[in-house]
Amino acid sequence: MSTILGLDIGTEFVKAVLARPAKHGNIEILGVGRTRQKDGNMYNGAIADIPAVVETCEKAILEAEKSSGERAELTVVGIAGELIKGNTTTVRYARKDPKKPITETEMQNIITRVQQKSGEVARKTVALETGNKNVEVRLINSAIVSLTIDGYKISNPIGFNGSDVVIQFYTAFAPMIHVSAIEKVCAELNLDLLTVAVEPFAVCRACLGDDLDSGFSGVVMDIGGGTTDIAIIDDGGVEGTKMFSIGGKSFTHQIEESLGVDYETAEKYKLDLDTGKLDDALKAKVETAISRNLSVWFTGIEVALDDFEALGSLPRNVMLCGGGAGLSLLQEQLATSNWYGNLPFSRRPVINLLDINGLPNLILGDFAKKLDYSFATALGLLRVGTDTLEGAPEDKGLRAKFAKLLQN
Repeated sequence: MSTILGLDIGTEFVKAVLARPAKHGNIEILGVGRTRQKDGNMYNGAIADIPAVVETCEKAILEAEKSSGERAELTVVGIAGELIKGNTTTVRYARKDPKKPITETEMQNIITRVQQKSGEVARKTVALETGNKNVEVRLINSAIVSLTIDGYKISNPIGFNGSDVVIQFYTAFAPMIHVSAIEKVCAELNLDLLTVAVEPFAVCRACLGDDLDSGFSGVVMDIGGGTTDIAIIDDGGVEGTKMFSIGGKSFTHQIEESLGVDYETAEKYKLDLDTGKLDDALKAKVETAISRNLSVWFTGIEVALDDFEALGSLPRNVMLCGGGAGLSLLQEQLATSNWYGNLPFSRRPVINLLDINGLPNLILGDFAKKLDYSFATALGLLRVGTDTLEGAPEDKGLRAKFAKLLQN
């Protein structure tokens, strides 16, 4: 079985996790690497300097390969940023011949129509936000959130008969310029790019694992250096993803501005906040600066989650990941403030750091202590990679055929 490299090209760090698919839908972790990005390499979660990012990625990949004694054969790369558009569309239709089993061709026609419609909506949205009427977008991820036939929920429609079909599709699109930058990085590194995945979607796949019938629900908040990515999982399906450009670096900039120090000092103050290294007066100033930025961040959270009003009620389980999730003041205010007051939560949300050791179908081995919530995206990319391999033409299973229909 081929090795798979999950490559998370973040604003602050590049994280590389090398793994191999194992039996029963498991993924065995073989090696891990992490390298800090240079200032200017990324902008709002997207690649801004291709040669510099190539250099950083190479260091992280070499570290992962060295720790594993293996080489990366296939690669899955994450993509993030405000211009990534991920939404769920509901399709309802009555079949002309309810006694006839649903075929791959019938499903392919439905999926193609939904993807085309969603792509046009994404293109118009990105064109409006960028002011570029000729912007091109590419389908990145496509998945079925839920599917019912005559009121019965099923995981795979092929071979079933029935008259009334209701399907919810999640589709995510990204501007071609961002995808092309990733492809260029992979080409420079001589990596065989298996697929590109929207990062919050990948984290959701890590949470769900190989269980097609999972009833898991939750809100994922991936707080990176340049962006915060949000995804909703409802009853085992990815309802949608939203992103906005406030991440860990914005908290550092707020400290820099408020205290009149340089960026490196401000970053040190932020990291030292929970270590006891700051005196009481300095700690109070740093906390005030971060709290000021948190009020803006909470506004972004509210706007993003408000788009999921169709759910009726949001899942109470809120899982934090990404490097910025480690900020204790952020965790504390999420857990105690009334940021959720205008959102459709039935009760106060329960806030937790994403527990990597609790993710399904991962064999962590010697890396159990080294991998934390900041590696959630890279691990999710590995799951997307195995999903893609399961849809390969040489695999003739029913599940594989259905997975193949959803590939872009």
